[in-house]
Amino acid sequence: MVDDAQRVVIFTGAGISTESGIPDFRSPGGLWTQNKPIYFQDFMASEAMRIEAWQRKFNMDDTFTEARPNAGHMAIARLVQAGKVTSVITQNIDNLHQNSGVPEDKVIELHGNTTYAKCLDCGQRHEIAFVREGFEQSGKPPPCAACNGILKTATISFGQAMPEAEMMRAEAETLACDLFLAIGSSLVVYPAAGFPIIAKQNGAGLVIINREETELDQIADLVINDEAGLTLSSLVPHN
Repeated sequence: MVDDAQRVVIFTGAGISTESGIPDFRSPGGLWTQNKPIYFQDFMASEAMRIEAWQRKFNMDDTFTEARPNAGHMAIARLVQAGKVTSVITQNIDNLHQNSGVPEDKVIELHGNTTYAKCLDCGQRHEIAFVREGFEQSGKPPPCAACNGILKTATISFGQAMPEAEMMRAEAETLACDLFLAIGSSLVVYPAAGFPIIAKQNGAGLVIINREETELDQIADLVINDEAGLTLSSLVPHN
């Protein structure tokens, strides 16, 4: 199917990154069963919630910074470099697609990126090290260096609007593809999980690679219940 396709779009979820040691958020025993997510409106309204959110972030940082792209990420990067894959739409926030060699402009991050922070007022980027240094000095996150606004990791929280530009790009790429590969996603989180449906309804082939069954298996042309790294490595051998 990949050989026959002209434009492949890849869509990834947490399942591809768990193979790099990054814990899942939603699964039983995942991060959100241990800590209830902090909603965006609570983050904005309460300094205590902002402190809690940043403390959780710093507690998780070693896990994220030590994670390396796995065989699945590397195979996707080879497909992109070969010109077969036009874009990688991801629900992940770990930057591992970029670290694997996928160009920044080919990655569409629906849920943002946890490896840096942004000001919620002016949009200025801040590195995590800057926020952590200020936090450790004062016990609370520093304000934006440009406008004194509120800093937050560049991720999309519960209750926060999805990024409009990225959603539009993802839809355009989905409509333009003739093969859509959904990899490591439970396909239950909308609106992101709507993209495989859009692709299928638009005439593209749909392949789902996930360890467990998903609700969209019944509309897929091919379902592979296995590890993403193992499956993709056999599809795109390393030269």
